[in-house]
Amino acid sequence: MNEKINLLYIGTDQGLGQQLIEEDQLLVTAVKDVAEAGSVFTSGVRIDIVLCDRFLTGGDGLSAHSILRKDPSLNHVPFVLIAPGYEEGLLKTALYRGIDDLYLLPITSMEGLLERMQFLIDFRKGELPHKETRSKSAGYRLPFSKRLFDIVVASVALVLLSPILLLVMLAIRIESKGKVYYTSKRVGRKSFDFYKFRSMRTGAEDELKKLAKHKNQYIAHGPVEELDLKKPCPCKRKEDFVYCSPVLHTEEYSVCDTWYTKQKNAVEKSKPHFIKIPDDPRVTKVGKILRNTSIDELPQLINVIKGDMSIVGNRPLPVYEAEKLTHDMMAKRFLAPAGLTGLWQVEKRGRKGVMSDDERKHLDNTYADLFLEKKYSLFYDMKLIMRTIPVFIQKESV
Repeated sequence: MNEKINLLYIGTDQGLGQQLIEEDQLLVTAVKDVAEAGSVFTSGVRIDIVLCDRFLTGGDGLSAHSILRKDPSLNHVPFVLIAPGYEEGLLKTALYRGIDDLYLLPITSMEGLLERMQFLIDFRKGELPHKETRSKSAGYRLPFSKRLFDIVVASVALVLLSPILLLVMLAIRIESKGKVYYTSKRVGRKSFDFYKFRSMRTGAEDELKKLAKHKNQYIAHGPVEELDLKKPCPCKRKEDFVYCSPVLHTEEYSVCDTWYTKQKNAVEKSKPHFIKIPDDPRVTKVGKILRNTSIDELPQLINVIKGDMSIVGNRPLPVYEAEKLTHDMMAKRFLAPAGLTGLWQVEKRGRKGVMSDDERKHLDNTYADLFLEKKYSLFYDMKLIMRTIPVFIQKESV
C-alpha cells in the first residue's frame, strides 16, 4: 500500500477517530455530521473512502449514505458503516441499501481495516487489489470479434428455434399456472434482467432457503454452521465473570466481541458461495425436460443480443451469490463477460456434475484471466462450444 488513503470520517467517536489519525497510511478528514461532509466534497478535497458512525447527531449512518449517494459524482467513493455493537438485521439492511461494508466497534485490527478499505477503493474504480492485474482490469474491453459472433449466432438461433420456443411456451402453460418465462436479477460485469423458461412451480423461490440449508451440492464439509449467541465464550470464568474483550449486547444475550467474531467467521467459512439443489423437488415435469436438454436457457439468447451476456463466459450469478464474492481474488470472475456456457459448465458436465465450490471459482477466474492477460481468442470459445454440444442432452442439468 504505497499511496496514502484520503479518508473522510463522519462521527464523534473519539477513540476510533484517534485510531484513524494515528495510522500512517491514512490522511483523515473528520466531521461530525452529513452537512459538514457535504462541505468537504464541495470544497474539492480528494476523498477516497467514507467511514461513518451508525448514529449521528440528528440522524444516522444509513440516512447519511442515502444522502451522499444522491450525488452521482460520489458513486465511486466506498461507504463503510461503523456500528457500536451487534444489531439484528443491520448487516442485511446495510447490504440491501448498497453500503459497501459494516464494522463493529472496537476495531481490533486496523491492518485488516486498511486492507479492506484499499480493496473497496480499487473495486469501486473497477480495479483489482493486486498490482499485477490492477492496470489490466481498468482497460478491459469486450473484443469486437466476440461481440460480432454473439450477435450473429444469437440472432440466427432465435429465428431457427422459434417453432420450438412456441411449443415450449404452450407446454409450460398447459402443465401449470403462471408466466411461461422467468425473470430475475443476475450479476455479470453488470446487473441485468436474466431470462429463462419457467421450469419450477410458482412460488419456488420461497422454498430455496430451506432447501439450500440441507441439499446444496456445494456444501462439502457437513451442514452450514449457525450463529449461536447462547454459547458461552471460553474466556468467561464462572467465578468472576471476566470477559476477554468488550461485550456486545443484543435484546436477549451479551457476548464477547472476540467470541462473536470467531463464531461469525466459522459461519461464513461453512457457507458455500454457490447454490445448486440436485433433484430439485420444485421442478415441474416439463421443467425437468427443459433443464435436461438446456432448452430452458434459450431465452438468454435475448440477453446476448442486448449485450447483457455472451455466448461463452462465466455464468451470471443471482445477487445473493454475487455479493459473497466481492472480496479478494474472487471478484476477478466478474471481469469476464457473463455467458450461456463456459469453462465451468463444460468441466462440470465432464465430471458428471460433481464439482466443489473452490473448483468452480478457480475455473471462473481462469476464464477471466484470458481477458486480463489479453490472451482471449475466438477459437478458444469455439472449442468450448464444441465441447458443450455432445453433452447437450444429459441426465443431470447444470
